[in-house]
Amino acid sequence: MYNNYDKYPKIKIENFENQIIKGYGSICNFLKKKLKKQKTIIVIDMYPGVDENEIINGFKELNIDYFFNSNKCALSGKELTEKISDYLTDDRVFGVINHKKLDHYFKPELIKNMKNEINNINEGIILLYGVGAGLVTKGDIYIYADIARWEIQNRYKNGMSNWNIENSNDEFKSKYKRGFFFEWRISDRHKKNILNDIDFLLDTNIKENPKLLSGNDFRKGLEQASKKPFRLVPYFDPGVWGGQWMKNVCGLDKNKDNYAWAFDGVPEENSVYLLYENDFIEIPSVDIIYYKPVNLLGNRVHARFGHEFPIRFDFLDTMGGQNLSLQVHPLTEYIQDNFGMKFTQDESYYILDAKEGSEVYLGLKENVNKEEFINDLKTAEKGQKSFPDEKYINRFPVKKHDHFLIPAGTIHCSGKDTMVLEISATPYIFTFKLWDWGRVDLDGKPRPIHIEHGKNVIQWDRNTKWVEKNLINKIENIKNEENYVEEKTGLHEREFLETRRHWFTGPVLHETFDSVNVLNLIEGEEAVVKSIDNSFEPFIVHYAETFIIPASVKNYIIEPTDKTKGKKLATIKAFIKR
Repeated sequence: MYNNYDKYPKIKIENFENQIIKGYGSICNFLKKKLKKQKTIIVIDMYPGVDENEIINGFKELNIDYFFNSNKCALSGKELTEKISDYLTDDRVFGVINHKKLDHYFKPELIKNMKNEINNINEGIILLYGVGAGLVTKGDIYIYADIARWEIQNRYKNGMSNWNIENSNDEFKSKYKRGFFFEWRISDRHKKNILNDIDFLLDTNIKENPKLLSGNDFRKGLEQASKKPFRLVPYFDPGVWGGQWMKNVCGLDKNKDNYAWAFDGVPEENSVYLLYENDFIEIPSVDIIYYKPVNLLGNRVHARFGHEFPIRFDFLDTMGGQNLSLQVHPLTEYIQDNFGMKFTQDESYYILDAKEGSEVYLGLKENVNKEEFINDLKTAEKGQKSFPDEKYINRFPVKKHDHFLIPAGTIHCSGKDTMVLEISATPYIFTFKLWDWGRVDLDGKPRPIHIEHGKNVIQWDRNTKWVEKNLINKIENIKNEENYVEEKTGLHEREFLETRRHWFTGPVLHETFDSVNVLNLIEGEEAVVKSIDNSFEPFIVHYAETFIIPASVKNYIIEPTDKTKGKKLATIKAFIKR
């Protein structure tokens, strides 16, 4: 098995004007040259999760005369919790997507008072900082301090509270839910509105080691990234069912018990590294979508999905591990009516690897009695007996390169000893677990079960015959050429994604179909992506790496490298159906 997976991919940026400035000392020395003689207002707007105390201490070298915290203009933690209670709900996992703007959670009179207080200062250096600082004023130097979602989650786990509230002792799931359904939504809307206004971008992902980049060079980086192939920065996490495959293939810590899943193609969660000569900044990959959505997504995809990136690739590793939970995803109308999402998580399992005898659980057996099925699930949830899955659920043997289609409403899960590349739409946390094999999670608590939601969306007619006819290896030959074979492998007609597999020994000409393309090298050590018109440099991809081709590329070539010349390679590609 190959071991050349790149965990730190970077997007090379050309023709920039300024250098990245590292460390608070160097940043302060740089900013001192931009201070006005009498009065300078420095504004550091920030994403929730940026360490305010670090910012205050770091910028003290500027000899700040006045400090203002925009969070004091916002609702208090208690007021926020009361106001967003309908979005957070009482559920341990699920909430409702917040549709408000950031200023909705600030008090206009307090913003006005703070602005007047700042304006009435005649001389000195003023630092205004905090979430939504730009709502007060953009000042003379406007800086946006950003942070990646994965780093925010790690900080939650290490005791960080949510925005403007002290809840450091709350469980991680609670903090994550508040971030996912509330904080990140309002903050992303705010960020979209100010990307063109900021003078500088401050990367705060590494504690006490910030990086400052000019706003112009930041925007150049976003634009260039929207016009050429790139990869996201992957991250990996253990789980109760986790396996061992990714340790070897992705070069992970062998001392860890397991790695259950990885996000390497989920722009809402992943970050990107923008490389400026010899240094890079890390930013949330959604920044590219917010700044250049049409370049990245394509006209017709942008028209349909707005600033949502609709395709998701991730890994589920049960090699040497356990079954995933038995689960089902909500139908489109259910997720819209109950959770405020625009579309649901239709998905598929592409099998990267499997041990002999491994299985996928998919769909119901013939003539299942609904009442008995639900009663047995509820009895199992109470711990009174184990759920008799063999009575109700189909099991199908799996082998490498099988493709199982899973439209929402279909009961499913991967069995043990399987390595899944999950290809799906992006509302990824809306999984209704029906049975979890009597396990507790890594925190020692029972994993949340959602039978009441699940029973409302299970499609009872997706039985053995239907599944066999519609969901297993629906391979259609599209084209046979001298150097390659192109196959359509899915997805189901209810799903808006289409997937194409290419087996190749030579160059393959690809079209984006006016849609962002997401691909993975599913066979072979490495391949190279080339431009038709030399608009981007050759882009090397390695086995199991997910990569993104913006719609603006239009046409591109994927072929073996010198190292893999003459060998049989394969990619799987997903795009939005026409």
